[in-house]
Amino acid sequence: MKETTHEWLSRAKDDIDVVEEIKDIKHLTNMVAFHAQQAIEKTLKAIIDEFDLGFVKTHQLERLLEIVKPYIEFKIDHKFIQILDSLYIESRYPVDIGLLPNGKPTEEDANKFFEIAILIYGSVKKKLEETT
Repeated sequence: MKETTHEWLSRAKDDIDVVEEIKDIKHLTNMVAFHAQQAIEKTLKAIIDEFDLGFVKTHQLERLLEIVKPYIEFKIDHKFIQILDSLYIESRYPVDIGLLPNGKPTEEDANKFFEIAILIYGSVKKKLEETT
């Protein structure tokens, strides 16, 4: 595995660790969403880096999933990917900027975001370890 790929995964794991620490704090669902999005983005960029798929300057998870699809696919509910894409930066700011139509993510949604981040991270890490 390339050193830069390892760094992407390491940074993604940092975000997963943050979510692990805060996921049960009811008023931090927006931060769970933000760090789950970041973990997924960095994990997907690890695949892009490892397989030299080019420099991709986007934060859109749907776009990143399309890019890595020839190398790895995930069985996930894309509805949650779309929600995370819509949350990206807005999760750091007040509701009136447009986090979600109904405000912060629900606890249920926050847990689902975390599950998806763990699934993607684990699958990518396993694949990258198998290829080296």
